[in-house]
Order: sequence, then structure tokens, then C-alpha cells
Amino acid sequence: MLPDRGVTRVLLVEPLGVTLNLRPQPQTLDTTSGLSWKLPGRVGESPIQGGGQYWDNAVSAAGSTGRGEANMKVCGAFLVVELVRRGTEPEEACLETLKRVAAMTEQRLSTGDGRPMFDLEFYALAKDGRYGGATLNRSADDEDPRGHFFAVADDHGARLVPSAALFAASARPG
Repeated sequence: MLPDRGVTRVLLVEPLGVTLNLRPQPQTLDTTSGLSWKLPGRVGESPIQGGGQYWDNAVSAAGSTGRGEANMKVCGAFLVVELVRRGTEPEEACLETLKRVAAMTEQRLSTGDGRPMFDLEFYALAKDGRYGGATLNRSADDEDPRGHFFAVADDHGARLVPSAALFAASARPG
């Protein structure tokens, strides 16, 4: 039986795909941009459990897209799931993980005030149907002033849901 919220799937629709699914239990699917975008010797975070995606059948599933190297430094998807395990709402867990990313970003990749000059997004789906998503930097050129979106499919149909943002569009590095 589905939880009260009826959320069955959170799907990020981009060149990369992250699917978080509740049926029959939390699970993830993560894809990568492939060899064409890899530097020689780079593996990427997609195949590394806890980096690009992570799930715990008892709690939650999380996925991400964006700068893989920054994600791997904090085991981002793992951290999101652990925060949800401790009672943090999924959206807030995504934002807390992005704060850690920003704090651990080396100076050459950040602005003078510590804002990363790249983007990274996390998505989470708790086993009870709660979900959330957050992006590091809101884009000033997004069609909607609310910024980035992720897709949710539940008993009310499929729809786009705005992601929270750690940094405002005006703060986004150019």
C-alpha cells in the first residue's frame, strides 16, 4: 500500500537521469554523461555508492546531478539519506548537504565570498513518501523565477516541483 502522500517516483529529467522509486521499496537509478565528458582517468560519482546515488530500504533514497568531484568529497547522496534517517525533512537534508559541499569547495573553484562556481543538485524520497530537492545555485535565466525543478509522479499525476536553492540567482557566479 502506498503512503498517504502517494508519491511513487521522483524523476530528474535532464541529459542525466536520476530516478527514485518507492515501489516496492526505496531504490535508485543513476546515469552518467558517459565517456565524452570525462577527463582522462576520471571515473565519476555515478558508479560510486553514496556519491551520485544512495538508498537505504528502511529510510530513503537520494540522487544527484552536477559536479561529481564535489559530490564525492562529501559522499553527498549518502549524507542526504543519513540526514533523513535522523529526522531531517528531505528538502532540508539536500540543503544541508549542499552547505557541506560549499564549505569544502577549494578556493580556485569558488568566488571570493565562498560560493562555488559550479552547480550540484540533490533529490530525496523518504520511504513514507516525503520528498525534496535542492540546487546549489539558482539560475537567473531559468524560465520560472523560482529556479530549478524536478519531476514528481504520484496519485495526482506527474508535475514539476521547484527545487530549493542554497544561493540566490543574484549570488550565482557568472
